[in-house]
Amino acid sequence: MRMDGQEESSNVEDARGSGGGGGGGGFRFGGGGVGLGTIAVALVAGWIFGINPLTVLGLLSGDGAPMQQSAPGPAHAPPAGDAQARFVSQVLRSTEVVWTDVFREAGQTYQPPKLRLFSGSEPTACGRGEAAMGPFYCPGDRKVYLDMSFFSVMSQRLGAPGQFAQAYVVAHEVGHHVQNLLGLTDKVDAARQRGTEAQANAMSVRLELQADCFAGAWAKRSQSEQGWRLEPGDIETALNAASQIGDDTLQRKSRGQIVPESFTHGTSAQRVGWFKRGFESGSADQCNTFEARNL
Repeated sequence: MRMDGQEESSNVEDARGSGGGGGGGGFRFGGGGVGLGTIAVALVAGWIFGINPLTVLGLLSGDGAPMQQSAPGPAHAPPAGDAQARFVSQVLRSTEVVWTDVFREAGQTYQPPKLRLFSGSEPTACGRGEAAMGPFYCPGDRKVYLDMSFFSVMSQRLGAPGQFAQAYVVAHEVGHHVQNLLGLTDKVDAARQRGTEAQANAMSVRLELQADCFAGAWAKRSQSEQGWRLEPGDIETALNAASQIGDDTLQRKSRGQIVPESFTHGTSAQRVGWFKRGFESGSADQCNTFEARNL
């Protein structure tokens, strides 16, 4: 994936090293660090991608309400020499262009999210965000939170290397922001509270698969309209990333068995399928997972 010369977003907040969260510098596996063993097996599928902090942080704290947090630390624009920060800023800007056009075509106005870079942990409007949860979107403050050490985890632990896989991560979380703007997040949260656990999980799956589809639609429109190009193997890296964080794959790796009724994000095949549907069509209209009979 080459985004040389692409415009950067002005909506990136760099809170790394600000002291806002503490917690020791991101992902570390092994003694003394944040690892898979610190997270309940039931949440393994939740911490990787597309996490809704209102749900998962509530589970971690024992209730469903957002936790009170100290004010976030100061933030500034990423340093000019930080190539990885520049890349995610370019990706964020490309999502802003695409979704501004999509909303305009529907007679609406797109309000872009902020993307906040942090290390270790960070207070959010949805509770304290931890690096071990992976990237996440908080609807309470309309921010995407990203500890970029997760990209190393993707490559080294999940078998999902490559810049386009990283772009997919950002685009997926922005997809959750789009859902929030459209009122889908509130509707799904309300439905989950009324239903059984199995019904709540099923709604979560549809929300996550739609965000995957939105990421695919972004990729199709952005690379054709904004002039950056995909290189051989780029699509495969994104599909591999989607496959590696399917509920069935994660459960098989973490517990050795699959429990479909506990799925919250969809199977590997479903995640790949909905990303491909968005990419092949380039249309968010093709991403209505809530009315799809078969996922």
